[in-house]
Amino acid sequence: MTILVTGATGMVSSEVLRALAGKAPVRALVRDKSRAPQIDGVEYVEGDLDRPATLPAAFDGVTTLWLLTPMGPLAPAQSANAVWAAKQAGVRHIVRLSAIGAAHDAPTRNGRLHALSDAELQNSGLGWTILRPTNFMQNLLSTLSGEELYGLYGEGRVNGIDVRDIAEVAAEILTAPEPHAGKVYTLAGPESITLHQAAEEISHAVGRPVRYVSQTPDETLDGLLQAGLDEWMAEALAEYNAAYGIGFGDVTNDHVSSVIGRSPRSIAEFVRDHRQHFAGA
Repeated sequence: MTILVTGATGMVSSEVLRALAGKAPVRALVRDKSRAPQIDGVEYVEGDLDRPATLPAAFDGVTTLWLLTPMGPLAPAQSANAVWAAKQAGVRHIVRLSAIGAAHDAPTRNGRLHALSDAELQNSGLGWTILRPTNFMQNLLSTLSGEELYGLYGEGRVNGIDVRDIAEVAAEILTAPEPHAGKVYTLAGPESITLHQAAEEISHAVGRPVRYVSQTPDETLDGLLQAGLDEWMAEALAEYNAAYGIGFGDVTNDHVSSVIGRSPRSIAEFVRDHRQHFAGA
């Protein structure tokens, strides 16, 4: 068995590589090997999902694929290129990272784009498992400024999941895909919270007051554009703000525990594990 991991330098796939360490031969797809962080036991190969001609060598001999495409308007094409390369190489199973609530009528463009790629994979003739995680807890690491916490929740309750739990689920399925074939898992943490509650947890951990500053979708959009994000990405994130405000992210289930045999990490555990980061923010 050889597992190929795409998006290998990103936050989620880097954790997937760590979770796979020592469990199976692992290959990581990167655009430039010289700039990739080296993880012991991982073979790094060059390839680009935007350039199909670069993929055959990277996919050669691969039995199982972790398919992650970055959020953006080209994601469906990138996913299609990976699925095609996998079919040509004889890959037997693909584990695809999708998005919460991915559907053709999802309230976010990201969810609608993921629905296209999910459907393509489901009809590809390959073995597949689709993971649709809720909001990443790690997103909180970039949203604290002094005593003020920002984010995309608005005033909504949203479930957050630790990326480390996503990685453990992925590693379990990638190394033993058969029991999970044809399944869609919505990966969620143990509870839905507001960012007011997250601010309280951070405040307790760092020993100073932290308050959440709620923003409307329009305020979020303006702030993201001023921060230098391109228009497409800023609008896509503002759509999540609007969707979360009407309960789109308020979901809990047992999907994580059903795969890895333990409960996912709570927001309190996440904040404790990253206390030094929050203390210095």
